[in-house]
Amino acid sequence: QVQLVESGGGLVQAGGSLRLSCEASERTFNFYRMGWFRQAPGKEREFVAAIRPGDDTTYYADSVKGRFTISRDNTKKTVVLQMNSLKPEDTASYYCAAGRPGGPWYSDTTYDFWGQGTQVTVSS
Repeated sequence: QVQLVESGGGLVQAGGSLRLSCEASERTFNFYRMGWFRQAPGKEREFVAAIRPGDDTTYYADSVKGRFTISRDNTKKTVVLQMNSLKPEDTASYYCAAGRPGGPWYSDTTYDFWGQGTQVTVSS
């Protein structure tokens, strides 16, 4: 069982930046595919970014490409989502997720463990 704890959400003005962190309890953290998803009120959960184990290949939703950066530190068992040039439409609860290798990086159904979420609010 992998426990994930997110931090770093908050309120920011449009154009600003936030840094979300997700710390994992599992000492084999470097084995897992890690992703960030978000869910706005009244909307379905959507893929934001993911990072592959081993070679750290990254994947992004088109809506955040060029503004968000995902990275991981295996020694600290942490994955970070750096969010720049934030827009009001980025407002959502953001969730960290861990999945076993091999699943589609964009599909939330293929991730096995989830954090509790952290709220990001971007004001216009």
